[in-house]
Amino acid sequence: MAGVNSDLATLIRTVVIILIITAIVAATGQWQPVSSISGKTWLFLALSGAATGASWLAYFRALKLGDAARVAPIDKLSIVLVAMFGVVFLGEKLGLVNWLGVAMIAGGALLLALF
Repeated sequence: MAGVNSDLATLIRTVVIILIITAIVAATGQWQPVSSISGKTWLFLALSGAATGASWLAYFRALKLGDAARVAPIDKLSIVLVAMFGVVFLGEKLGLVNWLGVAMIAGGALLLALF
């Protein structure tokens, strides 16, 4: 990452992902008319894309400013957020073992980032 602007690095990474996913969709015959996708689905895809883009920009910027050993664990807290959002917004149910796993991920990420 040295010598590369974090925003440019994100753009390059995105182009590579687009090429790979396009090849996968084409090779597996998964194309479908965009008109068959509902407005609600488009909205959620757009919001998800915006969140992912913002996350990547923040992640690469953080890597430019800090040590990877401290930045990467903070990024993994997204797993904790997804679990919590799933419960709060999607009505998903997590058992005791699931919550224990979420707590361990959060604790491990914090230990790596802070110490």
